[in-house]
Amino acid sequence: MYSAFLKHFFDFCIAFVALLFLFPVIVVVTVLLWFANDKKPFFFQKRPGKGGKIFKIIKFKTMNDRKDVKGELLPDADRLTAIGSIVRKTSLDELPQLFNVLKGDMSLVGPRPLLPEYLEIYTLEEQKRHLVRPGITGWAQVNGRNTISWKQKFVYDVWYVENYSFSVDLSILIKTVSKVLKRSDINTSDKVTMERYTGHN
Repeated sequence: MYSAFLKHFFDFCIAFVALLFLFPVIVVVTVLLWFANDKKPFFFQKRPGKGGKIFKIIKFKTMNDRKDVKGELLPDADRLTAIGSIVRKTSLDELPQLFNVLKGDMSLVGPRPLLPEYLEIYTLEEQKRHLVRPGITGWAQVNGRNTISWKQKFVYDVWYVENYSFSVDLSILIKTVSKVLKRSDINTSDKVTMERYTGHN
């Protein structure tokens, strides 16, 4: 039986091996972003995990902190660096989350961790996404990624929570690798970040 314990055990083992294998890539990207982002290669942000418990997610920082004359951050598209654009398009910005997996904050597969302020506007059905650890990739990511609506994302997230298994996780991981290599289901609009979730009217 694919229990939560076994899922976490496999997550830890795979994340550990992946970090060893990808260490040279992580070092190179870190150095490049160190120079591109004023010595700030990593991005930390609070996200809710299993049970809504807050943790700090770590990603590669793809945007600098340039501000306008009023001291406010410029639009995302204006702050995205050249190397940051490459890192984002190749999904390399997600690699540091393997450390979150080792810590037990995240899983390789699960609903993507979103912003803490969304916790207050989820429906009871949508809140089910926090019954499991959030993932680096998930069912929604291999079924539309950034091209589907918030409503559909949550439908996929809840489906995963109610149906996850070893075979489901393996299938999602394989599909994720395929989509990253093909760069499919990526939002090609001028917006760097996805629209904020504002709840259902």
